Amino acid sequence: MMAADASAGSEPGDKPRSLLWPSILVAIAFCLLAGLGTWQVERLSWKEGILAQIEARSRQIPVPIPAAPEWASLNPDDYEYRRVTLSGQFEHNQEALVFRPTGAIKGRPDGPGYHVLTPLRLDDGSRVIVNRGFVPLDRQEATSRLDGQIRGPVTVTGLMRAPEARNMFTPADSPTKRLWYTRDTPSIARALNLENVAPFAVDADDADLPGGLPRGGATQINVPNNHLSYALTWYGLALTLAGVFGVFVWRRKKP
Repeated sequence: MMAADASAGSEPGDKPRSLLWPSILVAIAFCLLAGLGTWQVERLSWKEGILAQIEARSRQIPVPIPAAPEWASLNPDDYEYRRVTLSGQFEHNQEALVFRPTGAIKGRPDGPGYHVLTPLRLDDGSRVIVNRGFVPLDRQEATSRLDGQIRGPVTVTGLMRAPEARNMFTPADSPTKRLWYTRDTPSIARALNLENVAPFAVDADDADLPGGLPRGGATQINVPNNHLSYALTWYGLALTLAGVFGVFVWRRKKP
């Protein structure tokens, strides 16, 4: 009986000590979660700056494309979506296709199809691969849209684009069929045995073409910006952890 009384008497003194390490661990976890939320807020500001820069570049007055000797030193972060103009002659016999699951352009929904990428040979002999625009699946063959195969000197206005990255879900390209699944300019140039090709592509603006194809203006600015929702999620988890632990402590201390 005396031993039981001694144990009961020591219980109140044990509780504060038993909460020490849980409190430390919860505090560390809370700081970590809150820190992740703050990091996402900083990323949100960074991403909004990028989107504003893209919007500004895409609306600028077009400038002449950089000269070929400058191409090797260009940084994609400096030229992506820059509005440019260039002149030359299309090499339609070297046309390549890039599959796209949708051809939605400027609010015009469409089904799957292809972006038509054609080398434009400049006056100095160098080449720039131009994304001339979208064609539906049943117009894959160039012979089905000969009216749009412009001959002779042309001037193109559009946006500079860096090579498109692949991911683990991207299907394998079929160079023998001149079919790609990313806008991989270097790969296309190698497969077509093109020399002195720009490391970037140019997405041509929407323009009236005989036959209406390819349909220009195919650039889709899909830069995800989910940082605000991520920040709220991390902050929410931090507050939830604090609330749950507060209830836990209250119940432990409740008489």
